[in-house]
Amino acid sequence: MEKEAKFWKSLNGKVQCLLCPHKCILKEGQRGICGVRENRNGKLYTLIYASCSSAYPDPIEKKPLFHFYPGSLVFSLGTVGCNFKCLHCQNYSISQVKPEDYPLAEIMPDDAVERTLECCDGIALTYNEPTIWWEYAYDVFKIAKEKNLYTVFVTNGYINEEPLEEIAKYLDAVNIDTKSMSNDFYKEICKAKLEPVLQACKLYKEKGVHIELTYLVIPTKNDDIEDIKKYCRWVLEELGEEQVVHFTAFYPHYKMLDLPPTPFKKLLEIYNIAKREGLYYVYLGNVPHGDYENTYCPNCGNLLIERHGFSAKIKGLDGKKCSKCEMKIPIVI
Repeated sequence: MEKEAKFWKSLNGKVQCLLCPHKCILKEGQRGICGVRENRNGKLYTLIYASCSSAYPDPIEKKPLFHFYPGSLVFSLGTVGCNFKCLHCQNYSISQVKPEDYPLAEIMPDDAVERTLECCDGIALTYNEPTIWWEYAYDVFKIAKEKNLYTVFVTNGYINEEPLEEIAKYLDAVNIDTKSMSNDFYKEICKAKLEPVLQACKLYKEKGVHIELTYLVIPTKNDDIEDIKKYCRWVLEELGEEQVVHFTAFYPHYKMLDLPPTPFKKLLEIYNIAKREGLYYVYLGNVPHGDYENTYCPNCGNLLIERHGFSAKIKGLDGKKCSKCEMKIPIVI
């Protein structure tokens, strides 16, 4: 569904999109890198308003969000397109296609919220990049908050300051896919830049949005131990010791079929480094070892939340405190 977009300006007979750091300058009929925003007669249009490729109830742990309403269900919506071109994308079948080339269902904002109320505690825009769905996200989230639902983005963090500040008014939580501390990695693998992602992480936190970070560990690409240490130190210094970080295993996909899966030994090494650097809440994902998905009190070691797969059970929390030592735990429940 087409609708006039926000965050753009006229520029010498062209249109410049100001939604994300690419700041695409578009001639008549041209689309941005995302593939879903187009110059039509000197105005910028989104081609995917209310156009859904996916709509499912999911456990909130699948996003992954571990310190945000554990055990709850979130109605998860996706569309098509992305402002990244990641060579390892798990959802390339929707993120790298044109709207006209994929069967999309129209789910208007009111309908999306009504469906959420029937089965879930909140609503998430996920599967592909939600930033490029900004107009729909804003309208959906505004209604969702009126109905006391929580709202979630699962995002690459590639968004400019003004649209971030506007959506943050109605956004409760984000999982940000921080892919590397190397700008070269972002340029080669994602066709983007590192610094805007780091800035978005800080700005979301400043705006009071609950954030959790995911780092997919890709062998030979972003698993250098010195880079991992640099990443952990950046998280510690800029976001704090209580920042939740998920290190997840890579499996060959899309245009990276020649690389091996991430060895569990490497993930365990990274886990121990992150803990030694001073991060309290570090998790490992896409691995069969469940202990690294449980939440423990960093003060006394009490098991706070036990997880199996995508299920979660609160064990040692008294409200937002450890039931043994009464340490305050950064969690939304």
